[in-house]
Amino acid sequence: MKLNHLKWSLVSILSFFLIWEILVRSNLFPPFFFPPPSKVFAVGYDLLNSGILLKSVGLSLLRVFAGILLGLALAIPMGFLMGRVEVFDKIFSPIISLLFPIPGIAWLPLLIIWIGLRPTLPILLISIVVFFPVLLNIAIGVKGVEKEAILAARTLGSSEIRILLTVIIPLSLPSILTGIRIEVAMAWRVLVAAEMIAIPTGIGALMSRSESLLQIEPMMVCLGLLSLIGLFMDFSLRSFEKRLTEKWRTV
Repeated sequence: MKLNHLKWSLVSILSFFLIWEILVRSNLFPPFFFPPPSKVFAVGYDLLNSGILLKSVGLSLLRVFAGILLGLALAIPMGFLMGRVEVFDKIFSPIISLLFPIPGIAWLPLLIIWIGLRPTLPILLISIVVFFPVLLNIAIGVKGVEKEAILAARTLGSSEIRILLTVIIPLSLPSILTGIRIEVAMAWRVLVAAEMIAIPTGIGALMSRSESLLQIEPMMVCLGLLSLIGLFMDFSLRSFEKRLTEKWRTV
């Protein structure tokens, strides 16, 4: 079944590129605005050989992963505390609820004023994008664990650490991991937007420079690459989510 689905996916994508090529070559679409796929792939190959594409993508990936790790490192412990300690939740929940609705990219101008165009700017921006929704998702997931399950574990003599590892985490893990996966995708989008607006390096900056020079082909190369990276990240996180959930269920 999976092989058949893959086959039809490849046929669909190849047909799309073939029709696009034919329409442009037949002058039904203006070549300047819609360059044929063959030309886009040729420009992509040149960018790859020159090292520009790899350097831009590498910088963007480094930033997004560093920002995600920083955001998770802050959100995970705080989320569990808010979910388990009522006083902690009452103190911080109103503040988090106040800041959560602010779009991630809206923090960019303020961060530029605070720290300037430093290498840490995109990392801090991504950490903010990830922090608030993941924190709330973890707190909600932990609060959603049935009290009867925790009480039953305590009755059997389990310690608080044991309850955390065998009851709270396994029961709240699916919702937590789903939230993290969604926010990773959002972080990637925000980073590219930030690079296009204010950061002079990365794949977003490469797209912005191409736009200023009216170079359509490099922009399409970047768009295609963004799509592939996004699909790969989502597939990897789904696989990780499945394996980790199965592992915790056996604890």
